Amino acid sequence: MIIVTNTIQVKLGYGGFIRERFKTPKNVHTFPGFVRMELLQTESLEDHEEYQVCTTWDNKKAFDAWVQSDSFSHAHAERKEGDNSEMVIANKITLHEVIVSHLPAVSLESN
Repeated sequence: MIIVTNTIQVKLGYGGFIRERFKTPKNVHTFPGFVRMELLQTESLEDHEEYQVCTTWDNKKAFDAWVQSDSFSHAHAERKEGDNSEMVIANKITLHEVIVSHLPAVSLESN
């Protein structure tokens, strides 16, 4: 399993645009090998806002297939059509291999 993180830095006051963009599920949620997406906001920054778009995939092959897909091209072409050049300071994409994962313990006792 892999987690792909897109860290997006935006000017102060523009975080609402990022939150709104990821509020509604897009085609990536239906793509084979997709596990989940989370939008995280970094706290306590004073000079900009920062978000991490984290997508979890069964494997890198599934992620690569998404990146090469028409759905990916279409989703990112829509983003380019909007003028976000004024609000985005920087972004960085990193891939992480999940080495260990723990889920909550489940009680066998019933109430």
